[in-house]
Amino acid sequence: MKLYMFEHCSLCFRVRMIAALKQMPLQEIVVRDDDSDTMVGLIGKRQIPILLKDDGKPMLESMDMVKYIEGLGPPVLVGPQRPEIAQWADQAVAKSAPLTMPRYPLLGLPEFATPAALAHYTARKYKTYGDFAELRSHTSEQIRELAPKLEELDGLIESPQAVNGTLSMDDIRVLPLLRSVAVVKGLSFPCRVRDYFETMMNRIGFKPLPAA
Repeated sequence: MKLYMFEHCSLCFRVRMIAALKQMPLQEIVVRDDDSDTMVGLIGKRQIPILLKDDGKPMLESMDMVKYIEGLGPPVLVGPQRPEIAQWADQAVAKSAPLTMPRYPLLGLPEFATPAALAHYTARKYKTYGDFAELRSHTSEQIRELAPKLEELDGLIESPQAVNGTLSMDDIRVLPLLRSVAVVKGLSFPCRVRDYFETMMNRIGFKPLPAA
């Protein structure tokens, strides 16, 4: 299987995470942010991630990809799911985006390898989030707004090995978001969140992204 992805993309990381948990080979192909031609050539529109299955057919929607890979061989996401975890993830995305989006271009990631790719990302996100430097100037305030959500998650985590005690789709929701917010220098995870993040990242063999 081939995954067309951005290194910073939390939805892409969902797919990378399940492949690692299942110990299944996954060819990762990082697309430059301005390379819309590759995406359009594969699926007729600009969208990431894109999973090319072994039969060459593309899949969209990260959770559909996760379910497809989970269905190959013995399952690993066998634990229960909790609606409060899904609710937490939905709320955390909105609060974390102003922190993470303006930092990704500072990390030397391959999707921004050319000036044109970097400029494309900056212009694309400006429409939604505004000026990156202005956003970064409000880091302290944004961290204070996100901190209660991290404390809430700290109270929800049942084990460092799985958010609900046994691996489930909830781990696919939570870990990629934590990987994203970990790029924020000066942001501290509560104890159980930190233990969970470090344990799970070690388990799947991924290092955190740099912080800025």
